[in-house]
Amino acid sequence: MRWALSLLPPQGEPPRFATRDEAVAAANTPAALEYARQQRDLMLLCDTDEVAPSAGLSTVEHRTTSRPDGNEILVTVVRPDDGRVLPCVFYIHGGGMASLSSTMGNYRAWARIVARHGVAVALVEFRNSLQPGALPEIAPFPGGLNDCMSGLRWLHDRRAELGIDPARVVVAGESGGGNLAIALAMRCVREGSPALAAGLYALCPYIVGEYPRPELPSTVENHGIFLNLDGNGPFLAYGAEHARNPLAWPYWATEADLAGMPPTVVSVNECDPLRDEGVAFYRRLLAAGVQARCREVKGTMHATEVIPIVCPEITADAAAHLAAFATGSAR
Repeated sequence: MRWALSLLPPQGEPPRFATRDEAVAAANTPAALEYARQQRDLMLLCDTDEVAPSAGLSTVEHRTTSRPDGNEILVTVVRPDDGRVLPCVFYIHGGGMASLSSTMGNYRAWARIVARHGVAVALVEFRNSLQPGALPEIAPFPGGLNDCMSGLRWLHDRRAELGIDPARVVVAGESGGGNLAIALAMRCVREGSPALAAGLYALCPYIVGEYPRPELPSTVENHGIFLNLDGNGPFLAYGAEHARNPLAWPYWATEADLAGMPPTVVSVNECDPLRDEGVAFYRRLLAAGVQARCREVKGTMHATEVIPIVCPEITADAAAHLAAFATGSAR
């Protein structure tokens, strides 16, 4: 992975901004957008048949309208091309709710690796809060969450056409996608539709936003390992004014907020600055009476699982466990 990352020019220390407008402007300069393009190009190394075979799988991109804003979102469904009715992983990409895209090569590959275990994978493309992905718009909280909720409802509405078992749809995501997956499951419960999410699988969730935190030692001990937590751009872009709203920053969810949540897996990486917020959230789920488990993947950095060229065996193990969770055999 070091050789791959060395292909990107160094970014230096992440800046701190006074306002959201400053953060957005800095993330959309020609230089910043060129860096993002180089990231996307690098992730194309993952999107090959050697890394993630495509034989026997279908991949179809769908477009639908998000509510209440009326913007367009994408849902790409990857599944075995065999006509069976399958469990589904509704997957939300990472990037701090601020950047990246489900259309990047590593996510396309990850979806195929998971789908090969006999499940459908629905990749939702939502509005980022800082820098556009495959959608032209950006939006602060709750824009991205609204898009994910709209995508999940669309998936259930089209379940017959898509060949998806509505009783076995789990929401999942890594990093910022882990934040959105948790918030999505909470929102389903709050809105009286808990059946929309039969399970929750959060990998290395980014759920605090403000760092470092003394009660979370990994934010100091692992600082600088793949992630540098000094900047505040994503926090401002997504919603610093919502810093204690559990739908924006789920670390602050109370036991009452978490009551009724579906069976959950929280997966963390040993060498990740965000490790301890995931563990703390898992313990709060247990205190709330939620059926929950926590996995710690030793020796790995943040989001190792979803970059298949880094540690293919770690990716394979995570994909198998996520698919088994969706089928119900690992709950």
